[in-house]
Amino acid sequence: MTKTLDFKPKFLSAIKHYDKKTFLADLMAGIIVGIVALPLAIAFGIASGVSPEKGIITAIVAGLMISLFGGSKVQIGGPTGAFIVIVYGIIQQYGMQGLTIATLMAGVFLVLLGILRLGTIIKYIPYPIVVGFTSGIAVTIFTTQIKDLLGMQMDTVPTDFVEKWIAYFSHLGNIDCWSALMGVASVVIIAAWPNLARMFRLSPLRSLPGSLVAIIVITVCALLLKQYAGITSIETIGDRFSINSQLPGAVVPALSWETVKGLVGPAVTIAVLGAIESLLSATVADGVIGDHHNSNTELIGQGIANIASPLFGGIPATGAIARTMTNINNGGRTPVAGIIHAAVLMLIFLFLMPLAQYIPMACLAGVLVVVSYGMSGWRSFLAMLRNPKSDITVLLLTFFLTIIFDLTVAIEFGLICACLLFMRRMAEITDVHAVLNEIDPIEDADLERGNLEHLTIPEKVEVYEINGPYFFGAGNRFEDIMARYGSRPKVRIIRMRKVPFIDSTGLHNLENMCLMSQKEGITVVLSGVNEKVEGVLKRNHFERIVGEENICSHIDLALARAKEIAEG
Repeated sequence: MTKTLDFKPKFLSAIKHYDKKTFLADLMAGIIVGIVALPLAIAFGIASGVSPEKGIITAIVAGLMISLFGGSKVQIGGPTGAFIVIVYGIIQQYGMQGLTIATLMAGVFLVLLGILRLGTIIKYIPYPIVVGFTSGIAVTIFTTQIKDLLGMQMDTVPTDFVEKWIAYFSHLGNIDCWSALMGVASVVIIAAWPNLARMFRLSPLRSLPGSLVAIIVITVCALLLKQYAGITSIETIGDRFSINSQLPGAVVPALSWETVKGLVGPAVTIAVLGAIESLLSATVADGVIGDHHNSNTELIGQGIANIASPLFGGIPATGAIARTMTNINNGGRTPVAGIIHAAVLMLIFLFLMPLAQYIPMACLAGVLVVVSYGMSGWRSFLAMLRNPKSDITVLLLTFFLTIIFDLTVAIEFGLICACLLFMRRMAEITDVHAVLNEIDPIEDADLERGNLEHLTIPEKVEVYEINGPYFFGAGNRFEDIMARYGSRPKVRIIRMRKVPFIDSTGLHNLENMCLMSQKEGITVVLSGVNEKVEGVLKRNHFERIVGEENICSHIDLALARAKEIAEG
């Protein structure tokens, strides 16, 4: 590839030395991951407000693209719980057409992020924001599933979080006991399946996901109750959706400038969330398999997947941590496992999809309740509450904005708040203080070699030291320190030996301070300026303000120059 484009799909490097042993391992892992992905794809699709087959189509198309073009060896892509809230909100406001366009735009944004080599920057989004919106999404997903989990008879469910819970409590008398039993039983089966398989020595079945076991068991129970007990109140997928098992053709949506402009916000949210989740998943996978993913290639691969998925009627997709870990734990080590996972889902879609109509909605709600619990990260959330107040502020702000408003608002305000707090912290790093009477040679590294005598500060000379980056905030603190120092001197020495860099704001403040000092008849002498800072000063012709002779390499020269000026 070119030097400017960091696009090196792991699939291409993996197949260069591919062998039969690796294929057999990938084949087994791909089959298992395909089975694991099936109930999740159906559940995520329905919870997002689309038909169940669209969730599977997303897992097939996006999963294939991510494995072919991604930057991780073992990443498994598809629809995830994080997108449920976003997708549902976009469909409610803009319709399916709007979702298709927003997903396409998000795919383009992700490709651009990769081309511009911004993959590593995405990783540095503050952790409190990630925990806040992930926990917020988990609470929102749980909230949206209460109706189906308990089989509540409700005409409409409010979109607002608070109003939704008010409506739930007002309809407690309309709970269908059989549906509620199916929902609760699904949660219990999923949670208890690993222990049950071990207890009853069902070792060959332990690799099956608890969600699939719950769907099979609860679906069979619901059919038996309907057939032999006349229980018809348990709502199934077939009661709400018409199942279509035919692969759709690619359709390019009609685009208009007004529509595109209105969907920039949702598209950016999809892109940012997709980038964060996919790179987080790839990073976790690296730690397990001892590999290093290419973050820029991964973003390009995710972008291609999100361009392809909506063309076939799919929804947004990203790397899925749970499915990726399932792939690794079952022996998958190359992108071939992800391709096989997509092929398995394709076969299930073509030949077994009609059976999905018998799955109770309460069972799928139970699957998503367990997913929301896993997403909540409540241990990390509680641990964050022991951190500095600024982190807690960002965490809680992002969390509550995600729940009460939506993820777009939460990410925007969370990032703004985090940036402002970061700016404040960085400003606090810089220490400005006055040096009184003497300078200790043992503590000062910029004294001339061999000079071990204490240096006395001459009369009518003030010495100030800046310790840290000189940028926004530091200038005002400098002025406050000088105002408290006392009488007006003839020379003001500014020691900058511990200033690693200076930005335009710091340079502007320094210029103003020097000009104000000159108006008061005070000469400014700079001491210990390093090469990097001196380069900035020279490019901005700073010597014209203070004079080149007043920019000294160390404190000995600065004090000598100050004494010369003071006595002159």
